[in-house]
Amino acid sequence: MSVTEMVRSADLIVINGRVLTMDAAHPDAEAVAIKDGLIAAVGDNATIESLRGPGTKVVDAHGGSVVPGFIEAHMHLFSGAAELAHLQLAGVHGFEALRKAVQAYAAARPSQRMLVAQGADYTILGSERVTRHHLDAMLPDRAFLMAAPDHHTYWANTRALEMAGVLHGRELTPGNEIVMGADGLAEGELRENEAFNPVLKLAGEGRVRLGLSTGGEPDPMPSAEERAGDRAIMRRGLDWCARHGITSIQNMDGNYYQLELLSEIEAEGGLICRVQVPFHYKNFMTIDMLDKASAMAERYDGEWLSSGLVKLFYDGVLDSWTAVMIEPYADRPDWVGEPLFSPEEFKRLAVEIDRRGLQIAVHSIGDGATRAVLDGYEAAQVTNGKRDSRHRVEHVELTTERDIRRFVDLGVIASMQPPHPPGAMSFPLEPTVSRIGRERWAYAYPTRSLIEAGAHVVFASDWPVAPIDPIAGMQAAMLRKPWADDMPDQSVSLHQALSGYTLEGAYAEFKENTKGAIKPGYFGDLVVLSADVEATDPVALHEVRPVTTICGGRVTYQA
Repeated sequence: MSVTEMVRSADLIVINGRVLTMDAAHPDAEAVAIKDGLIAAVGDNATIESLRGPGTKVVDAHGGSVVPGFIEAHMHLFSGAAELAHLQLAGVHGFEALRKAVQAYAAARPSQRMLVAQGADYTILGSERVTRHHLDAMLPDRAFLMAAPDHHTYWANTRALEMAGVLHGRELTPGNEIVMGADGLAEGELRENEAFNPVLKLAGEGRVRLGLSTGGEPDPMPSAEERAGDRAIMRRGLDWCARHGITSIQNMDGNYYQLELLSEIEAEGGLICRVQVPFHYKNFMTIDMLDKASAMAERYDGEWLSSGLVKLFYDGVLDSWTAVMIEPYADRPDWVGEPLFSPEEFKRLAVEIDRRGLQIAVHSIGDGATRAVLDGYEAAQVTNGKRDSRHRVEHVELTTERDIRRFVDLGVIASMQPPHPPGAMSFPLEPTVSRIGRERWAYAYPTRSLIEAGAHVVFASDWPVAPIDPIAGMQAAMLRKPWADDMPDQSVSLHQALSGYTLEGAYAEFKENTKGAIKPGYFGDLVVLSADVEATDPVALHEVRPVTTICGGRVTYQA
């Protein structure tokens, strides 16, 4: 039976494209047909044109690449969407430039209780560390808080610290710190969630961060009007994703409330990306709280909205010395960082989560954290027996030669963010490279080393930590340069970069048989790009833009 006889009339066809199918058996094509939300046929223009009926929507690619819909394997949808309205400080450097930006933003929002900025480099004032006194000189009478790009450090002015009741410090659990001055008062630098959450709460956006900060539910529950406002924030984030060619999101924070909002959006016909939302297990929880993770996985298991994943943080980040190292920091020789779980605690957790048949994803930045997490996954295999668990290590910014091999041996996914290595995109080299120390550079952000070892490596942005754009991420992965001539090259090919945002993302979600490639029977999720990426110089790759995003056979973005 011919394709024409099988399909008769497609709902949507894409013609005149350079189709990169990511299907090894049929890597290239000119056109694609979609019927009932699924890819019905892939082939030459004539074959696909024959499936055009009176109601068929036609998308002309004009010679641009057509690729599987991008899968964003690590991001924060709710908080990222809310932050689109904050002051953006990427590229702002020096006291005067910062002062002008802050004062202009404040002047445009005279009634806003708390002003929040994002993307302030750790070196925004050069070698001088930011304190509340710097921020007071810019904005003395209104509460102001600004975040580092990694969202693990915030800086607050005196007014904000006073209003939050933390100017005199407060007791925190290990891994969190309010930096105190010689005068017994907070200096303004707040490291990790427990330190800055009381200040951030003043912005009135507590619900958007609950999935990240506590993993719990709103208390009290929001009114109908507040809930509608939260749905609007979530829709704004979904639109932002579709605009960048994203058709699937693996969110990395979560609670029931996020799932409920997305379910309501789905019922309204507005869910334009497929979303996976985890249960976020925090170090102050008890192991019986995993019942909630199991319940979320059972209740949400659809093609558009799902759970089934448990997210944890094992450590913090390099730039604030909160990542956990095997050997001390190069610029702090008495310090290796404090884990958020002890190695034994994490092993017990990993065994129990794995026993429940759930997937695990753990934020692990330092080589000590990565090793402890791999140890936990190994303990789960020994205790429960080996299965196709596809547990994940998120970030892998530092590891060791021995542990690279263990990713393969244990079947663990390395979830990496091409925009993150200092110098690769927007993050400066300092203070990170000095903090790591030259003797560890060879195993920092080891993307190609993991791929060549045979590990599954999935790509993402960690938005809003870095810009969401998958094409910019691909470019960063392809153009990455070693920090020294004698260091290994960790750059990747175009195909490897595209695979990290498509095939590997599908694999990480156990969905490699339904998405991540353009082949008959797969979801009708694809992106039409403005140019042929194979014919584009990698240096100019960022100029290639999504023209049309299609998810489930429906156009979700049109330039």
